[in-house]
Amino acid sequence: MAVVEQLLRAEKDGSISFGNYQLPEKKKLENFEHNGDVLKVKTFKDITKLESNENFVYESVPGTAVTNFKETENGVSFGVEGENDAQITLGLLENTEYSVFINGTSIGKMSTNVGGKLNLSVELSGKGLCEVRVEK
Repeated sequence: MAVVEQLLRAEKDGSISFGNYQLPEKKKLENFEHNGDVLKVKTFKDITKLESNENFVYESVPGTAVTNFKETENGVSFGVEGENDAQITLGLLENTEYSVFINGTSIGKMSTNVGGKLNLSVELSGKGLCEVRVEK
């Protein structure tokens, strides 16, 4: 299983990778500049959270490692792994319906609430990397 040792890194394809679910105590990295945005990550075994320009983007309970996280105007895509199944919350557009795919398989349509948050569960225990795609 691959964690992000430096907590947050920019990838060559323009995406970002973040999170380390193996840390016993919370660590954070602030003021990471990427594509004109200022990012902040907090991560450890219990939670991983990402903010962009002080706005909520991603949270998992328990903590996860996220690779190739990419946002577009139509949604987000990323790989995620962890030691345990995770509850993931994404910050998206308010009151919008999205199609959600896990490892290429549709798990149906989900709608965000007034705050733009979308919640999903991902089975990670012992399965390695899981690909998630959420699109309008």
